[in-house]
Amino acid sequence: MRFIHVTLGQRVRFATGEAADGVANEMQEIGAQRVMVVVSPNRAQLARRVTSDVPVALVHDEVVMHVPLPVAERAREAASDHDIDALVCIGGGSATGLAKAIALTSDLPIVAVPTTYAGSEATPVWGLTDEGKKTTGTDHRVLPRSVVYDASLTMSLPVDVSVASGLNALAHCVDSMWAPQADPINMALALEGARALNAALPMIVMDPRALPGREQALYGAYLSAVSFASAGSGLHHKICHVLGGRYNLPHAPTHAIVLPYVLALNGPHAPEAERRLAEAFGTQSAIEGLQGLRADLHAPRALRDYGFDESMIRDAAAAIMPAVPDSNPVVVTSADLEHLLRQAWEGADPG
Repeated sequence: MRFIHVTLGQRVRFATGEAADGVANEMQEIGAQRVMVVVSPNRAQLARRVTSDVPVALVHDEVVMHVPLPVAERAREAASDHDIDALVCIGGGSATGLAKAIALTSDLPIVAVPTTYAGSEATPVWGLTDEGKKTTGTDHRVLPRSVVYDASLTMSLPVDVSVASGLNALAHCVDSMWAPQADPINMALALEGARALNAALPMIVMDPRALPGREQALYGAYLSAVSFASAGSGLHHKICHVLGGRYNLPHAPTHAIVLPYVLALNGPHAPEAERRLAEAFGTQSAIEGLQGLRADLHAPRALRDYGFDESMIRDAAAAIMPAVPDSNPVVVTSADLEHLLRQAWEGADPG
């Protein structure tokens, strides 16, 4: 056994019903005096409650999916104009992504308060979209200083959004099994994350108001993100970054749809990873477990339902091809990508 593993420095507070106390304590640790709250307009009331004991100097609510560069630049300017010394982001991946874009050029510390299962709060990965191209990178300046998890903040997340977001987290787990820096530690985290999400998501569908499912989903999402932060982006994420940035497809449903096709492509060529994923699902094969879970959840099924047109398949495959990781278990051709995308567009059974 031989590997190099990087463990990221971050504090995590996990306590249902204690978000406001957690954020206040983290801001005291930082010594912040002028805090910028990054939150979408529909979560403004939640933000006021969570930051009630924080010295808020600015609430910035221009939160846009995939973080367009002009949006990031306006947020950076606002932070500078108001002499901001710390950031609190409240919401899903878009809010966290905008806070990261600010921190990338300012070194401001971030306290993240997730309300979905996106996982961006636990990674040093940033992403910006400009003129239809999504660029991602890794920089430790954007890793939130701390994360405040409070499952009660996810209670208002609709079931369909919870399902898509949870499957996005599961995609982090699956991709971490063969990503460029996959190692035994992040694989162990990914497998526990997959086990937790496999248990949690059906609980949320069955009883959206019950806390145990919400807590398990947050726990699984955190593990999935930590594994992904260490392992890096595999084929699945490379595909979804192109689809999101180039065609403005919604982040979580896109990940939820594409995942089984990548697993079906890679699984047979990574037998040990496939076997361990199957164990996490409690099924004979990993694809059987994933497809069974997706059926139980009534998961998003076809890219054509989210604005991806059949005419885009060839262009998308050509854009993805240069980004295919060398670590992928099987050599991938343009024809493979076109077949995968066509299946995902149709919502066909993977194969």
